[in-house]
Amino acid sequence: MHLYNLTLQPSSNVIASVVGQFSGVKQQEIVLAKGGRIELLRPDTQTGKIVTVLTQEAFGVIRSLTSFRLTGGTKDYLIVGSDSGRIVILEYVTKTNTFFKLHQETFGRSGSRRIVPGQYLASDPKGRAVLIGAVEKSKLVYILNRDAAANLTISSPLEAHRPNGIIHSIVGVDVGFENPLFASLEVDYSESDQDPTGEAFEKAEKALTYYELDLGLNHVVRRWSEPVDPRSNLLIQVPGGYNQNTERWDGPSGVLVCSEDYITYKHQGQNEHRVPIPRRLNPIENENERRGTLIVASVLHKMKNAFFFLVQTEDGDLFKITIDHEEEDVKAVKIKYFDTVPVATGLNILRAGFLFVASEFGSQYLYSFQKLGDDDDLPEYSSQDYPGNGAEELPELPFFTPRPLENLIQVDEMVSLDPILDAKVLNPLGADSPQIFTVCGRGARSTFRMLRHGLEVQEAVSSDLPGVPNAVWTTRLRKEDEFDSYIILSFVNGTLVLSIGETIEEVSDSGFLTSSPTLAVQQLGHDALLQVHPLGVRHILADKMVNEWATPTLPNGEPTTIVATTSNERQVVVALSSNEIVYFELDMDGQLNEYQERKGMGARVLTMSMAECPEGRQRTPYLAVGCEDSTVRIISLDPDSTLASISIQALTASPSSICVAEMNDVTIDRNHPTLFVNIGLQNGVLLRTVLDPISGQLTDTRTRFLGSKPVRLVRVKVQGQSSVLALSSRSWLSYAYQSRMHFTPLIFETLDHAWTFSAELCPEGLIGVIGSSLRIFTIPFLGTKLKHDTIPLSYTPRCLASNPDKPNLAYIVESEHRTLSPEAKTKRLSELGRELKPHERGVLDLDPAEFGFVRAEAGQWSSCVRVVDGVASQTTFRLELEGNEAAFTASIVPFSAANDEPHLVVGSAVDTYISPKACKAAYISVFKLTGGGRGLELVHKTEVEDVPLALKPFQGKLLAGIGKTLRLYDLGKKKLLRKCENKNFPTAIVSLSSQGTRIVVGDMQESILFVTYKPNEGRLIIFADDILPKWTTCAIMLDYETVAVGDKFGNLSVLRLDAAVSKSVEEDPTGLTILHEKPYLMGAPNKLNQLAHYFVGDVVTSLSKVSLVAGGREVVMYTGLSGTVGTLIPFVSKEDVDTLSTLEMHLRQENDSIVGRDHLAFRGSYVPVKSVIDGDLCETFGLLTQQKQASIADELDRKPSEVNKKLAQLREANTGF
Repeated sequence: MHLYNLTLQPSSNVIASVVGQFSGVKQQEIVLAKGGRIELLRPDTQTGKIVTVLTQEAFGVIRSLTSFRLTGGTKDYLIVGSDSGRIVILEYVTKTNTFFKLHQETFGRSGSRRIVPGQYLASDPKGRAVLIGAVEKSKLVYILNRDAAANLTISSPLEAHRPNGIIHSIVGVDVGFENPLFASLEVDYSESDQDPTGEAFEKAEKALTYYELDLGLNHVVRRWSEPVDPRSNLLIQVPGGYNQNTERWDGPSGVLVCSEDYITYKHQGQNEHRVPIPRRLNPIENENERRGTLIVASVLHKMKNAFFFLVQTEDGDLFKITIDHEEEDVKAVKIKYFDTVPVATGLNILRAGFLFVASEFGSQYLYSFQKLGDDDDLPEYSSQDYPGNGAEELPELPFFTPRPLENLIQVDEMVSLDPILDAKVLNPLGADSPQIFTVCGRGARSTFRMLRHGLEVQEAVSSDLPGVPNAVWTTRLRKEDEFDSYIILSFVNGTLVLSIGETIEEVSDSGFLTSSPTLAVQQLGHDALLQVHPLGVRHILADKMVNEWATPTLPNGEPTTIVATTSNERQVVVALSSNEIVYFELDMDGQLNEYQERKGMGARVLTMSMAECPEGRQRTPYLAVGCEDSTVRIISLDPDSTLASISIQALTASPSSICVAEMNDVTIDRNHPTLFVNIGLQNGVLLRTVLDPISGQLTDTRTRFLGSKPVRLVRVKVQGQSSVLALSSRSWLSYAYQSRMHFTPLIFETLDHAWTFSAELCPEGLIGVIGSSLRIFTIPFLGTKLKHDTIPLSYTPRCLASNPDKPNLAYIVESEHRTLSPEAKTKRLSELGRELKPHERGVLDLDPAEFGFVRAEAGQWSSCVRVVDGVASQTTFRLELEGNEAAFTASIVPFSAANDEPHLVVGSAVDTYISPKACKAAYISVFKLTGGGRGLELVHKTEVEDVPLALKPFQGKLLAGIGKTLRLYDLGKKKLLRKCENKNFPTAIVSLSSQGTRIVVGDMQESILFVTYKPNEGRLIIFADDILPKWTTCAIMLDYETVAVGDKFGNLSVLRLDAAVSKSVEEDPTGLTILHEKPYLMGAPNKLNQLAHYFVGDVVTSLSKVSLVAGGREVVMYTGLSGTVGTLIPFVSKEDVDTLSTLEMHLRQENDSIVGRDHLAFRGSYVPVKSVIDGDLCETFGLLTQQKQASIADELDRKPSEVNKKLAQLREANTGF
């Protein structure tokens, strides 16, 4: 077995974010590290929208990011810490839109190890040095400089190691142009290691240490160290240094040390200043078990004569910190509540007045500053208000109540699936491709989402028409007009002309012939219009004068009609019913002249197309003509060979539409746009061929089935770029995004015809006809592959169960730890014994979706069971669990004892503690489905000895994984009835899958175990297990002997049972033979063989065996915790395996990772990669230079276009993406 891995939706979890001028221009950009990718975002300062400029795969795990700028430079560079054991400096190259690797310095072993640097990065504010640190011991300093040619140079590493030291945070200290200084927050554990009593561990000190890089002596010294609060977790750089331009000090230098509940200013030779972090007012909080407030993210913003910090707590509250100073002396540190935003891994302030919040979970947000929080009446707390500036004794913690946004306003959101906790692939809509139902998010921001493959469409206007039009156009009156002036609708017996203004109304003096249907409309030349109708061509001049060309008559006196036409702003071609082509061209005086000869085609012309006239040219040189004899011919329009045939392509059916469009595709030509001839056939197939601009030959034909109706093609403008809309039984858009071609369906009603629409209220829209209604709509986001339909949830979702009979209904169990349920909140309020006044209620009345839950101590849970209708996007039933009960798993089980009526079975526990794992009681609850599955009614609860983590229907009964026990239950009247059990599982059962009498059990730490059920004996017998331990998260049976398994370290494996063992187990009716077989390697008597293994790089949360395209093969679709959606596609032919494995081998050598990670080692991070080809790496083939593509393709005995075509076919035919 060989598999091909393809990522359909990459990880959206942000690990790190930095802001800088990476393009070398004034505008600032944001760089995000998402899993193994680097993204460059450019916020539009006018609209406040974020544009993704570049997404580049690193094929490695990015651990840290920072930016720096050489002194006097205008461009920022990016430094990346990863699992490659190398430090890498990247430069963004605008011309090629890529990150180019300037330097790559190896310093240690690969992998995310605790003593290999890469976890922390800190750069000197003046760009002279960078420090890269590990979690433990290792710190290396690199000096950055320029050579004589002004190129960036990097020195050999200088060691700043500290043996037996655990590092919590590293930051560069701003000392102006003195020797570079770095601050580290570290703990020495040498004594704790030697002391068996644990006393030394309790007394271990955390220290703030300064490391100075002596540029003269070229070495690093430990300059200063001072103990800090043992719960300190973060350092923040404070501006410093003397500015010669302003002749003043930029700041006092030093660092802010963030610890639990307090922020302390520290610097060598300076007085300490401490301020408390205000805590949320929670009147029902248990003071004995309260957790302190920690700072998790921070950002420094410098203005011309001042600076301030925004710091964020783990609840999402932002506080503004300012420092009053005279030159280098600090007078006071002040803190004030600012606003509340989602908890972030990184905060970035842009000079244009925006705050980018890279959320820890969920979507990323862009906020605009409305004000800086200086003029409100909220209290400000200063270190001067406390004895000894707060350093002598710990100041008392003040209280505050969060409020809705006042200083910030949200302007944009980058939708993210992170984290995906469970997913199911179903098709309740009965569409060509199934929908992915996922439960995502954390806490009150959690969502249930239905994901559909396609581009989201936003409808602006819908209007009924007097009849059913067969075509629609819009046109400007003059070439330089910004917006369209007319909408032209063609009906069977006439034409309707509408003007676009504040209202849309009919026009009678447009010059258009309204008594006849229209075939084409074009804005011609500088200020003229063109109308083509069946009996002629109307050239409408700016002064409303009309030049009419009438169709010629045949020798027998019968008139000919125009059957097809195409035009651009300088050329017009019409095809007559006499099978002749007539060509017109606009001269320099604005007159439309007919070419003296007409070309006979020998067959009826069905459709024609030519490209837009290139900028600065008189004409486009090629015309594509589709004829009834199932051919497409390329005709020359060049003055030297006008109407001469150049090439011909045979088709499998008659063409219904042709569209020639110029688009950018870097896989074909990275320097110039490519001329594509799109051919739609009567049988619903679309052909896309490349038209050679020199020879006019057609090459590299790609085929795709679009639907059951004949294909109609329209050239449109979407977000300022040329695109092709293909209309069949579904509407599709072919467009270029980040210089690569994409072909994606529109999630919209089936369009009959469409055109570009541009008006003041809708500058980048499209206009379409659906039956007798006119629609104006926009496509807001290009590059997205999945449309999200969202339903908000109350708590973190734990499990998603689907009803096989009603696939539109989903059953979700949600539970949230360390929160008070509504019942517990009411109980604690009543225990206070008095009614709280409004200002005393604090966080009790806040919206949890915006401000988070009311926090509580460990062991407190909020939980509910919910029924949602995914198609209608609504919650149909919600049951809040009481008595501190938390639900963890659910399944729909049709019990044979209840006439195969489906029941919802929920596994829950009371007073659950996560570490150490414990619970007061655990239950399996059975609910009857009411109202056609849209409601629930409790039948009974059965108490069990441990938390049930896996439930599964099995032969009309319930199979339950309860701790280490696998148990089979039947439905009783008062509770569930035990039928049989097996208590011999290693740790805890987390997944169950079954076929026939065979059960595949996923153990939490010990991989997969195969179990057989012997009904006559009432036995569950383990007969095979895995050799390698795996921390299983999910598993699915691919066939009776094969299972796919995902683990918590990001690996996917396929395991298979030997066929002979499988047969012998089935032929043993009692199971006694297996029962008495000798255990092998301290486990089951038989072992599973590993067929395939692959490192995905994300915690696998669900696996599904499904066909993603109509009539396509089944693939394994997986989802990852960080928002990844991917597939494993089985190969059918040995030839494909050989070709693609050879291609992968070449790309590993040619396509060097931007973080310096060896690809083979990366994909085999835990176990060597086996029998899986990395499709994401193979698809980078098209990004190589033409010479490299040609040399690799030559090794494969193919052309580069054939290799690209094969890769596209693998993706499209198996996934539809």
